[in-house]
Amino acid sequence: MAKKTTAKKAPEKKQKGPQLEKQDNWLTRQVKRTRWWFWRGAIWAASITIFAVLLYIIVDPPTTWTMRSEKARIGEVDYQWIDIDEVAPVFLRSVVAAEDANFCLHWGFDVAAIRAALDEGGRRGASTLTQQTVKNAYLWQGRSWVRKSIETLLTPLIEIAWTKRRILEIYVNIAEFDEGVFGVDAASHHYFGVEPVDLSALQAARLAAVLPAPKTRSASKPNSVVRNRAAAIMDGAATIRKDRRSTCFED
Repeated sequence: MAKKTTAKKAPEKKQKGPQLEKQDNWLTRQVKRTRWWFWRGAIWAASITIFAVLLYIIVDPPTTWTMRSEKARIGEVDYQWIDIDEVAPVFLRSVVAAEDANFCLHWGFDVAAIRAALDEGGRRGASTLTQQTVKNAYLWQGRSWVRKSIETLLTPLIEIAWTKRRILEIYVNIAEFDEGVFGVDAASHHYFGVEPVDLSALQAARLAAVLPAPKTRSASKPNSVVRNRAAAIMDGAATIRKDRRSTCFED
């Protein structure tokens, strides 16, 4: 006779006690709540960022973080917005020659300049005019990974939303040229007593030469560093015009 086989009973699952089920439900609710707040915060942050970028397409920056900081420190700042059409083209070319010669050729980051800076051990900067405009318009001065990360995220958005001409217009209006002196209009009157549209090639080059260190350099009383730098900028501005690397911001 065949042996009878008996099926083995599956082990019974242990039932969770009421207290344990309550803890699991609480944990699930907390995870869902955290996710909800995270996505809500991310959507708000993205929306505010996009709004801030689009706003400056048509609205001129009324002030900046740096201006407010300087005003709190010294009491008053000199700042007056001026349309780019009222600025001498040679000054615009001088700024590009001094700060970002490939401004019309890149999409916000100059990869060649970054590689060159890395090869030199990071002793020189590689920020483009777009990156500097992002920093000056939206962020604060000083070195920090937080600021640099935000700047890196905003730079492509600015390149997509703004024209190159608009980027340069905002830059020359909010850059600092002396202690508490912001923008080319204030700088032209402060140093030379002329309107920005009347700047000569030499005056334009000297203004551009003070940009890396506006608190220690003077355009009207240039030291040897500023004079040598201005001479190089004049040559660079002429080359940019000749090579037609100014077409993205000149009519």
